[in-house]
Amino acid sequence: MAELIWVEKYRPARIDDIIDQEEVKDRIKQFLKTGNMPHMLFYGPPGTGKTTMALAIAHELYGDAWRENVLELNASDERGITTIRERVKEFARTAPMGKAPYKLIILDEADNMTSDAQQALRRMMEMYAGVTRFILIANYVSRIIDPIQSRCAMFRFSPLPKDAVLNRLREIASREGVKITDEALEAIWDVSQGDMRKAINTLQAAAATAKEITPEVIYKTVGYIEPKDIIDLVNTAFSGDFMKARDKLRMLMYEHGVSGTEILRAIQRQIMSGAINVPDEAKVEIAETAADIDYRLTEGSDEEIQLTAFLAKLMLIGKKTRVRGKGNNYD
Repeated sequence: MAELIWVEKYRPARIDDIIDQEEVKDRIKQFLKTGNMPHMLFYGPPGTGKTTMALAIAHELYGDAWRENVLELNASDERGITTIRERVKEFARTAPMGKAPYKLIILDEADNMTSDAQQALRRMMEMYAGVTRFILIANYVSRIIDPIQSRCAMFRFSPLPKDAVLNRLREIASREGVKITDEALEAIWDVSQGDMRKAINTLQAAAATAKEITPEVIYKTVGYIEPKDIIDLVNTAFSGDFMKARDKLRMLMYEHGVSGTEILRAIQRQIMSGAINVPDEAKVEIAETAADIDYRLTEGSDEEIQLTAFLAKLMLIGKKTRVRGKGNNYD
């Protein structure tokens, strides 16, 4: 439940504890108020509050008796048809405990369920609608079959805005007595990119290693590449010094232990964000090359060879765009 909230210790999550997602919260409150809750499908990027919302609904419905009336499964671990036919069916067919109108089944990462399991689940959602409600959680709604989508109220969780994430991190740091600079908060945003769960975990890990959290502490904690190192690597390649750029690449890969995929994405992120001044036509060529390299890495190609080829392409692009001065100003 720490993915999107920070509340007093031992207090269950509440719907209002979740930051942003106002439209989703209003719709769910209305369902709970009327007592006529449908099956639900939560979808959106990771770390935006989907699982927390499902657990908050469970606490709102059942209070202290929520454990007796809720079955929570991670479908990525238990995604086969056997689990659906046995565990889910056995739980769904029994009557709710106490005064609860129905039981609740939460299937996290439901988009990882097999097609057969989803077909079996579709049938159960029909058979046991009188005594059970389902909340399905997915990152990619396109992986959920249409018959299930049509039986659920759809809730899209939007990426969290930067200000909301940073304000919540400041609140956590203040309550926990953690000293953190604004630059370090920016570094956490750079690492998490709107994933609040990852942002809070990064803050917690950094607080355990240093009394005052700085950007250097953040990047060291998560084993992330500092933007200045990536900018230096790219500018070196653009300037035409291929061998020096290759040496910098090898240092990041072998001395700092950074994967080739992470380096590739960091390069693209810095170029596309405008941290490196590159004309739009060059960005198009770089994006196309990066996509090709990423595919090769996914298929198992050697990381050093592929990234060396990427640096060679950057050097040619730099030459074509007539790099001048420090290597980041283009005519």
